[in-house]
Amino acid sequence: MIDLHVHSNKSDGTFSPAQLVQYALQKGLSAFALTDHDTVDGLSEAMQAAQGLPLSVIPGIEFSTAYEDKDIHILGLFIDWRAPAFSSALERFVASRIQRNERMCAKLREYGGIDISYDALLEAFPGAVITRAHYAKYLLSHGYVKDTAEAFSRYIGAHAPCYVPREKVTPTQAVKLILQANGVPVLAHPPLYRLSDAKLDALVRELRENGLAGIEAVYSTYTAGEETHMRSLARQYGLLMTGGSDFHGSNKPDIDLGSGRGGLNVPDSFLTSLNDFLARRA
Repeated sequence: MIDLHVHSNKSDGTFSPAQLVQYALQKGLSAFALTDHDTVDGLSEAMQAAQGLPLSVIPGIEFSTAYEDKDIHILGLFIDWRAPAFSSALERFVASRIQRNERMCAKLREYGGIDISYDALLEAFPGAVITRAHYAKYLLSHGYVKDTAEAFSRYIGAHAPCYVPREKVTPTQAVKLILQANGVPVLAHPPLYRLSDAKLDALVRELRENGLAGIEAVYSTYTAGEETHMRSLARQYGLLMTGGSDFHGSNKPDIDLGSGRGGLNVPDSFLTSLNDFLARRA
């Protein structure tokens, strides 16, 4: 059993990288990819924790990108996360994210009279890349909202008064960055973007022309029809198939590692094909 889409508390998951390794063993996985959002901070810890164990940790990342007012995610699998150009780009992303967080905190103070600062968020969630999920938890724990849904609707959702958009790369830029790090770029969970078939086809074609190597064909929330469509797209464009749960721990309590909502099965053959692809490219 494998899982090629997993998050730790270095982004918006709740398991530490080392805890993920132990949980993966408990679940009977032979390999998983740690694909935190826009960060590789958990990779060293996870890979060290897996040393000597019958479990492979695949170094990965999930980039958030912007395409026609949609938030499109690009997975990078088997990345060389220490490559200088890759590290420099991530440093720029971190700087942009910090600026955005400081502006959002200022808006929450000014609009909502909320006692919040970026430093307070870092203290509340040590070691994490701060996302809006962390804001929601902070507001809930400090009594400003009755649940996290209210935090988004009232304060930090995309159309709420305290929302600040984050500077994002394009999907093509993310693909090229992953290729620079010798990784395998994969279009994550396309059905979630609610693009028309024509627009999704155009996106996949454009990304394929710029080096996209795979598509997430198996995913926790896919219907049978969606999985069939993704597999068809992969065959049409000569793309590798990948699959994953998108496990976030208690932040997505209905999604379990390796098994998703209970019926997820990512074939080992997906990993074999990825390794064959990397061997041919080398």
